Amino acid sequence: MTHAPATEGMDNGAGPAAEDIIDKPHNFGLIFGALMLTMLLGALDQTIVSTALPTIVGELNGIEHMAWITTAYILAATIGMPVYGKLGDLMGRKNIFLAGIALFLVGSVVCGIAQNMGTLIAGRALQGLGGGGLMITSQAIIADLVPPRERAKYMAPMGAVFGLSSVVGPLLGGWFTDEHSWRWAFWVNLPLGILAFFVAAVAIKLPRKAVQVSLDYLGTVLMAVAVTCTVLFASWGGTQYEWSDPLVIGLGIGAVVAWVLFFVAEKRAEEPVIPLHLFRSPIFNVATLIGMIVIGLGMFAIVGYMPTYLQMVYGKSATESGLLLIPMVVGIMGTALPSGAIMSKTGKYKIYPIAGTVIIMLVAYLMSTLDVSDPVWLVCVYVGLAGAGVGLMMQTLVLAVQNDFPGSEVGTATSANNFFREIGATLGTAVVGAVFASRLTDKLATSIPAEAAAKVGDSDSLTPALVRALPTELRETVVNSYQEALVPIFLYLVPVFAVGLVLAFVLKEKPLADNADWHAQNAGPADKAPEPEPVA
Repeated sequence: MTHAPATEGMDNGAGPAAEDIIDKPHNFGLIFGALMLTMLLGALDQTIVSTALPTIVGELNGIEHMAWITTAYILAATIGMPVYGKLGDLMGRKNIFLAGIALFLVGSVVCGIAQNMGTLIAGRALQGLGGGGLMITSQAIIADLVPPRERAKYMAPMGAVFGLSSVVGPLLGGWFTDEHSWRWAFWVNLPLGILAFFVAAVAIKLPRKAVQVSLDYLGTVLMAVAVTCTVLFASWGGTQYEWSDPLVIGLGIGAVVAWVLFFVAEKRAEEPVIPLHLFRSPIFNVATLIGMIVIGLGMFAIVGYMPTYLQMVYGKSATESGLLLIPMVVGIMGTALPSGAIMSKTGKYKIYPIAGTVIIMLVAYLMSTLDVSDPVWLVCVYVGLAGAGVGLMMQTLVLAVQNDFPGSEVGTATSANNFFREIGATLGTAVVGAVFASRLTDKLATSIPAEAAAKVGDSDSLTPALVRALPTELRETVVNSYQEALVPIFLYLVPVFAVGLVLAFVLKEKPLADNADWHAQNAGPADKAPEPEPVA
């Protein structure tokens, strides 16, 4: 199939001329493989260090900075998402994508050679800046190459990558740490990343946008401040600091002020990093809210707490608890792939967020009924059902957003949708964590005899190894306290997911454009001849 390069720099912002839309290239399978690989790397590095953290901070003597190894990556990736989306729309996606891979690889090298915590944290921030670009630009490149209706079957496995990384990341990190060195959690990125870089450089043919770029520096800085304050407020409040601590209060106030100033700046910016007219789209608003509430909160609550639940209640090792999450990946793949294929045939997507939310609501209720006497296979069934719900929704929502915007804004819309989902996940996970920590502290205080309290310690120092070493009667008391503290929280999430279900019914269904419709919808006057984008 021929692929005519699109022209850029539209006067009306409607997108490229119809006759210049890129058709799916003959080597699309190779391109798609490279995009999947880079997205996996970007998602994987959010979780791969989790099981290696005790060893890392022990070797580098930095336990007081342990949280920053994860926080630095998430912060940088979240901040970078809207910037990559906007720059891709303005400047062309190929070179932006290659720059993201390069930055990610440089960050991996810095982490691999780090001899102190400062260097490691800096490397993680560089990784995050690159990783955010990999996750966003991969999705936007697919949108450049494939019409929305056909795109559905490709977006589904890309969404499944996130679920896969949540399970595979901790397993790989633990295996590297136990069998080789924690540094291999970073070195493994180099051969895979270099391969993806060269495949993308040679195979991807996208147009270069010959427009004068006016970057939204003020908006970007304010967004970075707002995200930083929000993430630290959510991460530190109730854990490292009391909610009443002046630092936490200051972060909360700073977040509110920075968000207000950010949206004021975006209203005045020539090329805002998150244009306010996105919020005039009901599909964007509703799909983004569903992603924040159901996926951000639902998936991350399950992935975040079920491994520890399996270790505490069932006495499983860290590796075993990770393997027991594999049903989630199976569930995601089992629904994402067939639903994507059906969407490609029918062009309709609304039923999938509705069905996915119903499944996740059901799972939350079922998990709230778990008891310490229940077999572990039952937990695995519930985890698999949760994956099935997420598989119906994750990339379906992104696809709905992309389908509602012209090609000239698909990167900005995609990145904004992912950006707010990450914010929702951060806040939701923090709220669940704070409620759980408070409940666990109260349960331990009322159920542990005073003479045995010293053996158990406080809730912050409670580990699976410590619990397994306790006398039988005391261990059973702690396990019951842990179970009673966590399990009811899943029931609290049911009303939250009910809000998501209402939103799923409200979500407007705009039929996915096929190849002819896609060309017609993106038609617009071109102001200059096409100029292929060179290899970076």
